[in-house]
Amino acid sequence: MNIRTKSIFVLILLGIVDVVIPIPIIGLMLIYVIVQKPSWFLDLAQEIYRLG
Repeated sequence: MNIRTKSIFVLILLGIVDVVIPIPIIGLMLIYVIVQKPSWFLDLAQEIYRLG
């Protein structure tokens, strides 16, 4: 399974969890990424665009 497929799978899973639990997990994760700018997110984005 490549990184793009894994990313889509995780986003779908988070979307399902977001529907079941009334806490906006995806929104909280987005705020975390924007505020903290973690290195893992930059690495993930670069790997997705490198493969595409």
